Amino acid sequence: MVIPALNAASTLPGCLDALRADVIREVIVVDGGSVDGTVACAGRARVIHAPAGRGGQLRAGVAAASAEFLLLLHADTVLAPDWPAALAGMNPEKAGYFRFRLNSRRRAARVMEWVVARRSRWFGLPYGDQGLLISRALLERVGGVPDLPLMEDVALARRLRGRLKPLAADAVTSAARYERDGFLRRPLRNLACLTLFFCGVPPAFIKRLYG
Repeated sequence: MVIPALNAASTLPGCLDALRADVIREVIVVDGGSVDGTVACAGRARVIHAPAGRGGQLRAGVAAASAEFLLLLHADTVLAPDWPAALAGMNPEKAGYFRFRLNSRRRAARVMEWVVARRSRWFGLPYGDQGLLISRALLERVGGVPDLPLMEDVALARRLRGRLKPLAADAVTSAARYERDGFLRRPLRNLACLTLFFCGVPPAFIKRLYG
């Protein structure tokens, strides 16, 4: 398992606590230069360091991992207790992603979850906060995780077109960004970033807009 982290001390413990030691025997946290005690919160996970940027951090974590199946997960995402059952019979030629959920009771959060579910199924674009279970062989065959500071999940999903499979378990992500920026303004900003990416705008520029 590979978890890229940057100043994630408030969320990483919850992410790690939801993992099952009998299912995942190797957990690698790739720190991008945190200054908030993230490394101290990693517990028994192996911590390595890489320059900040999710794509590069994920690539470093994958390179350091030894497992044949890899689970890529954001540090502010918590897998539901039933997640191991969703992995049964996973085809190594497919990559699986979890159902997107937000840890908010607001109705707007339910709307966002519905939108993400349709985007994932209709357009084959699950994002990194839905996690990704993938065999090392398949990941290498599609060129690995793109070394991008942003939109690495979108770029990887496009490489995996036709090979993505929804998993029957929830990945519960922090709603802090939506609560801070607004449940309408944040998705619109994300859509603007996605549009710019598809138009070929450099991810380094898009990152400034993403915030």
